[in-house]
Amino acid sequence: MSDINSISNVLQDYSIEKKAKTDKKDGNELGQKAFLQLMITQLENQDPLSPQENGEFIAQLAQFSSVESLDRLNNNFDSFTKNFVANQALQASSLVGRSVSVETNTSYLMQGSAVTGLVEIPESTDDLKVDIYSNSGELLDTIDIGYVPAGDLAFRWNGQYAEINGKLINWKSSHEGGLPEGSYKFSFTSTVEGKPHQMKSYLSANVNSVTIGSNGALKLNLAGVGAVNLSDVKQFNE
Repeated sequence: MSDINSISNVLQDYSIEKKAKTDKKDGNELGQKAFLQLMITQLENQDPLSPQENGEFIAQLAQFSSVESLDRLNNNFDSFTKNFVANQALQASSLVGRSVSVETNTSYLMQGSAVTGLVEIPESTDDLKVDIYSNSGELLDTIDIGYVPAGDLAFRWNGQYAEINGKLINWKSSHEGGLPEGSYKFSFTSTVEGKPHQMKSYLSANVNSVTIGSNGALKLNLAGVGAVNLSDVKQFNE
């Protein structure tokens, strides 16, 4: 039932946006009926002593035929677009409630769950560390990881313990019982040429809802992160 509601909400948002653009377009362009009415009025009011040439009349008919064909083409394209959007909405609804990883330094820790993600390590380092901040910017914990090789590093943190590449590291939160549910910021750094170097991180976040723009582009609304494009998702988590 939640999937059906998600599809309905997505299509409703799309329809409202589409209708607003259509109304604006109709108000600015000459429609098929108006074009035909103008041509008939022109014929009825032409000078009998200097009637319209056959060539001019045929040219106007050809122009009218082109307008009519374009109108049918637009209607067919609108129908195709609606079907495409409906299919997109159906696919998007299955993402609601799932966890995805996107490029961000912020994630939301849910009770009984963990923040997971990938960290890009451009070259091996022996002093990788993770600083964990509150949403207001207060430093809460520091995880000294130490040596890691170059490549994608899998990270998992549940507020009390941390795992690197599936292995529990020798670290425990300085907060008794671990940190509570909430939004946190993470900074993965190592020393490069004597200066701290920030690593690129892709952290997990739950999909709260999905919206579709007028161009059919999907946007995921992620807990603790905000809206991101579907194309920006690094991976879909189990």
